Amino acid sequence: MRLPSEANKKWRCSLLLGITVALAGLPGALQGQAPPRRSAPPVKIEGTVRNAAGEPVAGASVFLLDPGPSISRQAKTASDGSFALSADHVGNYSLRAEKAGFNPSVVERVGLAAGENRRVELVLQAVQSKPQDKFSTAHPAAHKEKEIEFEDSPNFTVAGITDSTGAGGHGADTSLRTSESLARETVALKSGESKEAGPKDHGNAYDVALAYKARGELTRARDQARKILANENSADVHRLLGDIDEELNNPLDAVREYEQAARLDPSEQNEFGWGTELLLHRAVQPAVEVFSKGAAAHPDSARMLAGLGAALYASGSYDEAARRLCSAADLRPADSTAYIFLGKMQKAAPSPLPCAEPKLARFAHDQPGNALANYYYAVAVSRRPSGAENAAEPQLIESLLQKAVTIDPQFAEAYLELGILDSARSNFTQAMSAYKKATEANPQLAEAHYRLGRAYKQGGDEGKAQQEFDIYRRLEKTEAAEIERRRRELRQFMIVLKEQPAASQ
Repeated sequence: MRLPSEANKKWRCSLLLGITVALAGLPGALQGQAPPRRSAPPVKIEGTVRNAAGEPVAGASVFLLDPGPSISRQAKTASDGSFALSADHVGNYSLRAEKAGFNPSVVERVGLAAGENRRVELVLQAVQSKPQDKFSTAHPAAHKEKEIEFEDSPNFTVAGITDSTGAGGHGADTSLRTSESLARETVALKSGESKEAGPKDHGNAYDVALAYKARGELTRARDQARKILANENSADVHRLLGDIDEELNNPLDAVREYEQAARLDPSEQNEFGWGTELLLHRAVQPAVEVFSKGAAAHPDSARMLAGLGAALYASGSYDEAARRLCSAADLRPADSTAYIFLGKMQKAAPSPLPCAEPKLARFAHDQPGNALANYYYAVAVSRRPSGAENAAEPQLIESLLQKAVTIDPQFAEAYLELGILDSARSNFTQAMSAYKKATEANPQLAEAHYRLGRAYKQGGDEGKAQQEFDIYRRLEKTEAAEIERRRRELRQFMIVLKEQPAASQ
């Protein structure tokens, strides 16, 4: 039905007016402007700025730089060196601290996630006339003529520390899990060092510090060690302080003490302690550097080569890592450490690693009663390239795995490998039996439940298959959450490489 002419005009005017008003109220995107950033819960970043001696720096300027639009937020540190900044959106930021008389400290890619509060500690190095000091994390009081220092200054400095962002993401990252496991086991190679009797020139003062540490009285142990240093700058005491600070969750202080111990006395023990601290806190390239120098200076140290292998593996140099572990195994053929490191690397690798199989074969030959020796040799054999010349492989692998579970009837991973082997040979009944034994030996072994579920599904038992798949998903979720928690609790060093821009390791 057509409107009368006058009414039609009024209707059109009203429509145009309504559209104009509506457009005026729309977001700027329809008016030729960029849309505003969506509001989100603020994310916070807090921390402390300290000098090389570990003392708080008051009045330092700390800038939080947004990588998107050039927006910066600034804060001044309080008398205790603390600062707090906030951002209105998630992302990777840069953090810069500066103050007159100090070299600026810059850290790139500080990740901020929604609802997450991050803590970062920054170190400001005082401007020095000696260029080598720029690349040191050591205590400034240690620069004395009588010190024995490295021939070369380290090619890095620890610029600060941050809570880990759970590097590596998904919990199924086998290489990252292996790397983290190797780092922890490398640190374990220091076990018992500080329990030995203290140097005679300190009387019983060092033993008193050790006693406090052994009883868990870490603050008193630290105070006692510092009293010794007030009278004499000792590498042994610096190393002890490094152990204490690490237990107190002060890794920035710990790495400074370990470095100072190595500078005063570049012994195998001191250089190994410095390297392990760097590796534990994900300063991978610096750890490679320290372990490399340590291995060159102490060619008879198998654990130094093991640490270097672990650091190279963490850096992604898998083949070179394996070669270092093989050398460590040759230095101490009766010691299981290098073989187990090598076996873990080979298990995580999809293809053969250089020299791994012959070394693991020697491990199994020399230690036939060692379940791990038989297991890791079986893993190495299973990584051989397929081919007609390898037709006897399944029998050899099965023999080694059966020997492993005979030695250790609770060896769940060996049962799992037996199940995988039987499944590949279409021996589904035997595979199911092996998977069941794996889940009984270790109910928390997620992969065993998953493969058992697949075996039930192939056998047509959908109900039991679903039960196993449900267990698998629950275990994977729990394990991934635990790994993420452990990664976030690990305080990660932020490294600046010499003559390169700041970078987060």
